Amino acid sequence: MKIDTSRFSFAVLTMSDKGSRGEREDTSGPYLVKTFLDQGYIEKGYAIIPDQVSQIKEKLITWVDVEKIDIIITTGGTGVAPTDVTPEAMLDVIEKEIPGMAEAMRAESLKKTPNAVLSRGMAGIRGTSLIINLPGSEKAARENIAVLLPSLAHALDKIQGGTSDCGVG
Repeated sequence: MKIDTSRFSFAVLTMSDKGSRGEREDTSGPYLVKTFLDQGYIEKGYAIIPDQVSQIKEKLITWVDVEKIDIIITTGGTGVAPTDVTPEAMLDVIEKEIPGMAEAMRAESLKKTPNAVLSRGMAGIRGTSLIINLPGSEKAARENIAVLLPSLAHALDKIQGGTSDCGVG
């Protein structure tokens, strides 16, 4: 049974100090917005904010708890640079981690670059919302989201209490 993606809302959050100051064009965020629109999801938000734990937490919590957005895709801040703090913010926001999503993204990325082992991105649930961290480059974001797209509607259905069978035919 194919799950109708048009019942799910999404938002994209880009973490970039330079992007938030208008010094760098965000290409991964707009790519992700287009990808989710093409998949039939309903856009509810897009923002670029600095790599600061407090701002990341505030935006994610508002989008989940107040705006009730079903899936939030973040891009940026998942590496090992001193300013990469997205995973730290995520740990304060999510209630359940979904390690298989991050493992799948890293495994696929490792086929393309040995630097994939440096990614600290994660995926998790807060309330009935799914939050997924992707790398900041458009190429890496494109490759990583491609790994997860086939399972996202089913994941959202289950997170929100759906009783469909998890078996794949």
